[in-house]
Amino acid sequence: MDLQLFSTDVKSVTDVLRNILLSFIPLFVAVDAIGVLPIFVSLTEGLDKQQKNKIIVQSMVTAFLLAVGFILVGKLVFKLLGITLGDFMVAGGALLFCIAIIDLVSQTKERHIPVKDLDLGAVPIGTPLIVGPAVLTTSLLIISEYGLLPTVIAVIGNILFAGLIFSGSYWLIKGLGEAGTKALSKIMSLLLAAIAVMLMRKGILLFIGHS
Repeated sequence: MDLQLFSTDVKSVTDVLRNILLSFIPLFVAVDAIGVLPIFVSLTEGLDKQQKNKIIVQSMVTAFLLAVGFILVGKLVFKLLGITLGDFMVAGGALLFCIAIIDLVSQTKERHIPVKDLDLGAVPIGTPLIVGPAVLTTSLLIISEYGLLPTVIAVIGNILFAGLIFSGSYWLIKGLGEAGTKALSKIMSLLLAAIAVMLMRKGILLFIGHS
């Protein structure tokens, strides 16, 4: 009996870890921390290490509050508006596909920021660079697939990873080079497009199943 309970516990832990990993991957693609890295370097050019660290912390806090807040109230908003999961999967998939295509065909992800100050950790780095429409859409979509807890853990993990990437920005840019970061960003955008198509396919199948 004890062995059966132990086996059940191990299976439950394994399922949770699997769901966290499966939630982490599409969010990792949506955040695209490596693709955002050159923008971070450009925005923080000329700032000292202490100022950069302050901006990184500010961006992570902003991204966390926005993402988790959206996750918690998103379902309630859907219920009030009468939006079904199929509706959101098709619409969200279409949005992610558009974002991915724009990133694939554009020559640069640079955004022109008129003023450099220490509040840029919140905007534009925290949002929309770390947590933008792609991350918010993906977060709500994977909740239905893998559950709330794995999704929140995956969001936090990706935000921490983005902060780690920004902290080592100098060495990463030096190692990968501008061409390397652009190439990785394009690959991430292609994966995001594939995930978008999958979401739209699942949404259409939900419509067919209910018809």
